[in-house]
Amino acid sequence: MALLSNSESDELSANVSSSPPKSVYKDPDDGRQRFLLELEFVQCLANPTYIHYLAQNRYFEDEAFIGYLKYLQYWQRPEYIKFIMYPHCLYFLEMLQSPTFRNAMAHPANKELAHRQQFYFWKNYRNNRLKHILPRPLPEPASAPPTSAPPVPLPSTAAAATAGPGPVHPPATASSLSPMQYAIPTGSSIAKNDPRNPAVDRRKRKKDG
Repeated sequence: MALLSNSESDELSANVSSSPPKSVYKDPDDGRQRFLLELEFVQCLANPTYIHYLAQNRYFEDEAFIGYLKYLQYWQRPEYIKFIMYPHCLYFLEMLQSPTFRNAMAHPANKELAHRQQFYFWKNYRNNRLKHILPRPLPEPASAPPTSAPPVPLPSTAAAATAGPGPVHPPATASSLSPMQYAIPTGSSIAKNDPRNPAVDRRKRKKDG
């Protein structure tokens, strides 16, 4: 192997240093257009029908497209995930990394199954979330059954017969008569001696007159 002389090596190093550096591509809008396009495409993956369309058109058989799906996983990072409006797209993006899922989404029945499960998730998500957020009420203490009062003992038949009949009270009437409403019998001693009797007063006045 021939060695370069000092003059040749100096000339070669001068040519390398004088060659302009390779230009690095830079987006004219600082990557804004690329950001929006990739964001739109990622969020389209939230639709199972669109994934079925990609599978039907054999996009999942292209190795470059599979590499692109792997590259788009950067949207799961915190500084990018805040721009996602349809979070289901990140779940399907993760599932699309599996060749089994990519092949399964080519069948219409699997597409309908994924769409139905997604609908049930949206329908019951709020109620299922509230079950874990809202505090559960404390269980009520078990109350003892109310104790019934002891029955009053009834007098036996033999004791009632020995005691004999009790005092008989007259039945209560609706209104009792006043003592002044009773009639005084004729010829009684009460009528003769009662100074308030008007017949006795008349006889006395006749005698005095």
